[in-house]
Amino acid sequence: MLAIVNTCAVIGLDGHIVEVQTDFNPRAHLPSFNLVGLPGVAVRESKDRARSAIRNSGLRFPNKAYVVNLSPADIHKHGPSYDLAIAIGVLAATDQIPLHTLDNTMFIGELSLDGSIRHVKGVLPMAYTAMQQGFDTVYVPDEDAAEAALIQDIAIIPVRSIGQLVEHLYQLNPISPFQADPQAARQEPLLEDTHIDFADIRGQEHVKRALEVAAAGNHNILMSGPPGAGKSLQARALAGILPFLTPQEALEVTRTYSIVDMLSQDEPLIRQRPFRAPHHTISQVGLVGGGSIPKPGEISLARTEAYCSLMRSTSIPAKCLRCCVSRSKTRS
Repeated sequence: MLAIVNTCAVIGLDGHIVEVQTDFNPRAHLPSFNLVGLPGVAVRESKDRARSAIRNSGLRFPNKAYVVNLSPADIHKHGPSYDLAIAIGVLAATDQIPLHTLDNTMFIGELSLDGSIRHVKGVLPMAYTAMQQGFDTVYVPDEDAAEAALIQDIAIIPVRSIGQLVEHLYQLNPISPFQADPQAARQEPLLEDTHIDFADIRGQEHVKRALEVAAAGNHNILMSGPPGAGKSLQARALAGILPFLTPQEALEVTRTYSIVDMLSQDEPLIRQRPFRAPHHTISQVGLVGGGSIPKPGEISLARTEAYCSLMRSTSIPAKCLRCCVSRSKTRS
């Protein structure tokens, strides 16, 4: 029997729909579980997690032949977020859950051996992709529901275990969709403890004036000078005079931070403009992103729709900075 379950892969900053196609052969004499479609190490190990999770949840895992294809097969799959989709594919192929419940749905989550569903990173861009592709429902780990619910017009179902999910699919104990607080996104965010008030900086009026001009006109600014000149202090204070992120900007920034697993479970939506201060010894991959498994770098983490700043300490004399600032004041 063939069952098709939808999940999602995150490549760079975007999500891509992945079909988990599970074929079950009950007439096979030798048991096997073949996983194809360019799976990474963590994905290849998912068959063992799925087997133990299904059995420890009181469900059947027939010891026969399975072929699981992750389509499209030309995309590398990494991470444990495919566990839940593979387990649901096995249950559907062995006629333990109704096939019609898999239509227009997406399953995301990592499995524990006891059947519980654990947190995975990148849930927000996955849910965003599901909304764009016209899916109706996304099943996510319970602790990731607040993050996924930032995407509107799609039902987010928080699940804690495979057993709870199977009961929901049979409508025995339905799970209510997660409801985000609509007023939370409209409230002004609280300032972080590391926030520096622009008014508390004493002196350096010419630099402060240049920062005000850059903030008002949405300009880039390059600050050069020896260590200790106050570049990082004033750049950190710049966020205090910038407007808060718009809902669209906040969603873009939060999607990026979700990929690198840097969101708070209590308040997943980032509404303050990010400030990043990478060390001057940072590698090129750490700065611009990349790696064997591509992930965002510091430039992407500092990015918003309108602002992106990068600071770098150099040996340029402070008098050159004063000259540049004076010319900026003259133009303004």
